[in-house]
Amino acid sequence: MNKKYTFIDLFAGCGGLSLGLEQAGFHPVYVNELNKDAMATYLDNRKEYPLLHDKRFHSYDIHELTKKKKLEALTKNLKKELNLKKRDISLVVGGPPCQGYSGIGHRRSYKIDKKDIESNYLYKEMVKVIKYIEPKAFIFENVKGLISGRWSKKGKKGEIFNDVLKEFKTLKNYFQDFVLIQSKNYGVPQNRPRIFLIGIRKDQKFSENLFMTANGMFPEPEINAYPNLIDLLGDLIDKNYEKNFITNVYTSSPKNDLQKKLRMNKNNKNYFRKGEKITDHEYSKHSPRIVKKFEYMLSNEGKITNIMKTKKFAQRLTFPKWKKDGPNITATSLPDDYVHFSQPRSFTVREWARLQMFPDWYTFKGKRTTGGLRRAGNNKDVTERELPKYTQIGNAVPVELARRIGLHIKKFLKN
Repeated sequence: MNKKYTFIDLFAGCGGLSLGLEQAGFHPVYVNELNKDAMATYLDNRKEYPLLHDKRFHSYDIHELTKKKKLEALTKNLKKELNLKKRDISLVVGGPPCQGYSGIGHRRSYKIDKKDIESNYLYKEMVKVIKYIEPKAFIFENVKGLISGRWSKKGKKGEIFNDVLKEFKTLKNYFQDFVLIQSKNYGVPQNRPRIFLIGIRKDQKFSENLFMTANGMFPEPEINAYPNLIDLLGDLIDKNYEKNFITNVYTSSPKNDLQKKLRMNKNNKNYFRKGEKITDHEYSKHSPRIVKKFEYMLSNEGKITNIMKTKKFAQRLTFPKWKKDGPNITATSLPDDYVHFSQPRSFTVREWARLQMFPDWYTFKGKRTTGGLRRAGNNKDVTERELPKYTQIGNAVPVELARRIGLHIKKFLKN
């Protein structure tokens, strides 16, 4: 392990932010994630980091980690096993669960004020970790809705984010700034706005620049940098998918450099060829009525007849190439929101993962999908929430976005 660039990932989910940072040259030394399926996904894809599988270097409950004795034990173990002092850690990163901040997810399932949802205060636990570890930099990530969120119906717009900023401002030894970014401007094929709060310790090489994104702490956007869906997913199309409703091997060779990159094996020395094994490429068995609806949409630019309309959120047809304004979809926990651009079906887990720029070697643990309150969870007890594969992927930070952030932050860190 290169001990120059290390990080701790809090609320890590299935590991999108971590993987992007790893691609940028950082190495995880501690991971925290409450959900056991997401943690299983994270650890299963990181067997080259045996210490992460040691209970001393991962935790499920953030409240356990932030106890003083636990933090003391962690720093002692980091020193013993990796010869790392706590101030040597390059990054502490995290995106606390956003179900309470995300307006649509909150409205769908609950009639409860956000101030009464315990998980909405987990940002305070992240600040506790940063205060104790004193990393060279930190990254806080969350949904756009955090910026305008209210603690209650009668609250002031933006009061939640103001409280978040106040808490992070208690970290006096850091340059800090936040930015609302659009993921499609960082190589991601999605319309996915995200809020990032970045902090860089004042003894690092960073100099504030008022004319750059987040005063220079965040990479500059790149317009029209996103791939088209046909270029991203074209090699995964199986003309005979309805035979068994699962594709176990690649049915074609990669057609461009992006597909080759996503098909590279983990050691990055070769890519998966036609006929080699592919995982998580299983299809939903839609009813004949739904298939007929999707076929009509494919033939009519996404439109449907009145008789096909339902009370449920309407599905949207995707297109092989984006329209003028670029990506107009967001990978969420609901794969049925979108129809494949060339076949009358929803996307597979593997295709969903590529929308988040996960490489094909990355596998996912847990159920394929689930529904209702099992997925939304109980806001009084977040441990009741199920995280099937689609939801794990939908909750992740896009890998390519994380990679670009990691490369940018590295420029400012003293070793």
